[in-house]
This record gives sequence, C-alpha cells and structure tokens, in this order.
Amino acid sequence: MTSPFIYPQQPDVSFDGGDLDCGNGLLLLIRRHIDPLERGGLLEIRSTEISVDEDLPAWCRMTGNELVSFLKEGRQRSFLVCKGQLNERRAPSAPQPAQRGGIELVSVKPLTVFPAPAPAAAIRPLSVMGIGSWPRPRWMLQAVHEHMEGRLDEAAFHATADDAVSLAINAQLRAGADVVSDGEQRRDSYSSFVASRLDNCQLIPLTDLLPLVDDPEEFERELRALDVPAGDVRHPAVFGPLGRSRGIAVHEVDYARALTRAPVKVALPGPYLLTRTMWMECISDRAYDNREDLARDIVRVLREEIACLLASGAALVQLDEPVLSEVVFSGPATQRSFMCGALSEKGDSAVELAFARDLVNAVVAGFPRERIALHMCRGNWTADESKALSGNYKPLVDTLGQMKVGTLFLELCTPRAGEMEILTSLPDDIRIGVGACNQKHAHVETVDHVVAHAEHAIQLFGARRVLLTPDCGFATFADNPLNSAAVAEAKLAVLAQAARILRERHGV
Repeated sequence: MTSPFIYPQQPDVSFDGGDLDCGNGLLLLIRRHIDPLERGGLLEIRSTEISVDEDLPAWCRMTGNELVSFLKEGRQRSFLVCKGQLNERRAPSAPQPAQRGGIELVSVKPLTVFPAPAPAAAIRPLSVMGIGSWPRPRWMLQAVHEHMEGRLDEAAFHATADDAVSLAINAQLRAGADVVSDGEQRRDSYSSFVASRLDNCQLIPLTDLLPLVDDPEEFERELRALDVPAGDVRHPAVFGPLGRSRGIAVHEVDYARALTRAPVKVALPGPYLLTRTMWMECISDRAYDNREDLARDIVRVLREEIACLLASGAALVQLDEPVLSEVVFSGPATQRSFMCGALSEKGDSAVELAFARDLVNAVVAGFPRERIALHMCRGNWTADESKALSGNYKPLVDTLGQMKVGTLFLELCTPRAGEMEILTSLPDDIRIGVGACNQKHAHVETVDHVVAHAEHAIQLFGARRVLLTPDCGFATFADNPLNSAAVAEAKLAVLAQAARILRERHGV
C-alpha cells in the first residue's frame, strides 16, 4: 500500500494500524515493526484513530524515540517515528514493503510422541543449589540488549553467553553446590524470555503497557521500584496461537551438561504465571477467546519442553510460580498488579489457586515426579524488603500439597515468609527446598546461622526431605541483580559448609 504522505526523509518501514488505539493492540504492532530497525531507523505509522494523536507522542517521550513528523489529511493520520534520535540516523536503507497491520503467524505441529527421559543422577538429601538466576557480567548484559534489539546475531549472542555460563557454573562448583544451573545467563528475565522462543509471541517493554492498566500512575510507581529503566524490562505478549518450533531452554541444558558432570537443574516459568502474564484482553483475544483457551496451549508447549529437557538429561526441571503469593497476599481480587509481570486481572483467591493447581498438574502429569519441582516466593525485583509481599504459607499450603511435584523450593529465610511449622501438613513424599540464605542482602550469613535454620527444618521434615537453597535467584531480572557474583558465591559456599556438617550429624 502506497502512503499518501510524502516526507523529506523516507521511512524504512511503513504499516497501517487502521482504527486500533494504543490500548488495543497498536503499540504491539509498533513494537513489532520498530524493534528490528537500527537506531536512527524511521517507521511510518498510519492510523485513523483520533486518540493516537495524543497517545503516540506520549509513548515516544516515554520510550526515548523521536516523533519526527505528524501529518493529517481528513481522517488519515501519519506519524513518522525515529527509533532513538534522528541525529543517530545513518545513510537510509531501501524502503521495505508496506504492511497492513498484519503479523505473520507461525503454525507448528505439536509433538505427539514425547521422547523418553534420559538417566540423571539422583539428588541426595541436603543437596545445595541455587534457585536459578546468577548475576550476569556487564558484557553479557550488553549482549542481551543488543540481541533483543537485533544488533547482535544469534551465533554471536550464544558465543558470548557460553562464556558467561561457564563463569556462572564454575562459581557454583567452587562454592560446593551439589546441583548447578546455567545461571539463566541467556535470559532477560526468569520468565519473559519465553516470548523470544515461542511462536506467535513477542517481547514488548513494560512502558508499552501503560495504556492497558487501570491506574497508570500507580503502575508507574511500581515500575520505579524496579530500580532499572522500565523500557529495559520486557513483557511477553501473544498475538497468535502459541507454538514451539524450537526448544525454550533445551539449549541451555545441553551446554551446561557439556561443562560439568554435576546434576543440572533448569527453571521454566510455570503455567499459571505464563497465563497471568500473557493474557491481556486487548491483545490476547486476537488468538484466544479467553484465558482458559490460552492456558491449554501453554500447558501443551510446557509439556513438550519438559519432555525434551528430561530427554536431554536435566536432573531437575523447576516450574516458577511466584505469582501464587500475589493471589493471596496482594490487594482486591480484581486489582491488577505488577508482581512478577502478572498484569491480567485475577479472580477470587480460591478459584485462582485451584486454577493454578490444575494447570501445574496438567503440565507435570506422567513425568518422573522426583525430577519435577516448583518454586514460589513473594517477589524478587528489588532488594528493598518492604516492597515485596508478606504473609505465611497458611493460605497456600493446601494448594502446594495438591501439586504433583517432587520438590517445593520455598522462600523460608526472610521473616516475610512466616513460620516453617505451617508446612508440616505437606505430604511426606514432597521434598522441601528450604530457603536458608537471603539473596536480597549483601551480608553473608554465618555457617552457624544456616546450620541452626536447617536443623529446624530437619526436625520438622526429616533430613532426607531437606534441600538447601537461597530464598530466590540472585538476578531474577538481568538488569537488576540483587547481589554481585562474589556475594552469590560466598552465600552458596556457606550453605555447602553447613550441608557437610548436617550430613555428618544426621548420617545422610
């Protein structure tokens, strides 16, 4: 489609958003077209929606992109937006064919036969491990951003990430960890990274979501609590039927296992978290009638991924479901919350917990229970304890006990988590990964402190059911590590020393 508008600077890409407004899918299309451009690239957005006159300039100011020109002719509007600033523009590239608001959807045939799990070393009692994420080196953070912005190709990105993974695993082994992870070095965050791996899903900056929330001012305050620019934190958005044409994290496990003989664990965002994160009525209804329909496809792709992870030799696959705490510890039932990026509305707590339980059980059905785990906490986006949710496990313990997983990794070091005794009603065949150090604090706990805390857990659950971990990951969001790699290693080393004392004491 030829644009009726003529600019002194020809756009590199043009598309027609029709009558979509910024809160009903236009920003998703803009992000889809502008992200592949180099800085200085020009995008023309055509629209017939009057509200875009005010909303798009505001979006440009918020995201640091320059609105170069705005033209109107009758109902037709044309906005010329520069990615970054116009003074960054290089010699113009050849214009690409115009697109009419359309996004090419990918159709992928699901797996019908799962591969069998490969053997993996059993994880012995009182094993020490991290939850998942590890602080990234500065050069790895740069690579993450350049890769997301299309300025670093896949091969160069993974070559850089391989080096970062090697450093993370070596640090865990030096500390004495019994089970290691790749530190989630290739991920921009513990959950949103899936949008870069799944079909018909994409990452958009949190700033793009302001038109979608009920209280933009409150949402902006929550974003400021991240202590990192909101434009650097991205959120997965679904624009078509979800598919898995390539692995989500299989490549992570394959590389980690090539570096060590230690058991390797890998974390995936859980099905309830992904459903709450991805379901946004104004976007997701392009492909799904309701969130239950979306959830069915999320369950399917996670089951495909877990099967392949176990076949690749992952000793433990961990589902992250921190948003369970948001269900019971946050505000009114219909209030939107930033907690872990779960922006969609939640319903009654009992209904939501039952929905989460059923989704998790559907995902893990038929897999070896001893190789499946679930982690939850109360928020890990800031070191300020007062910003995170607080409450004991009483409203959650029944739901956790009904989930068909072999291990629960639980936040238990911080006072915000309440009394450990509440968990004694959990089934005896579930291991408890006991949070025994606080990843939010730079202070390294003493061995005596960890031994005493773990001994309390052993008296409640028995030594054979206890594993030792930090409360959560050290760098849940890549740009916002809660501690340095040196502190993370020191904390794991204390856990390992405590585990040696406890194994000798309890003969396990």
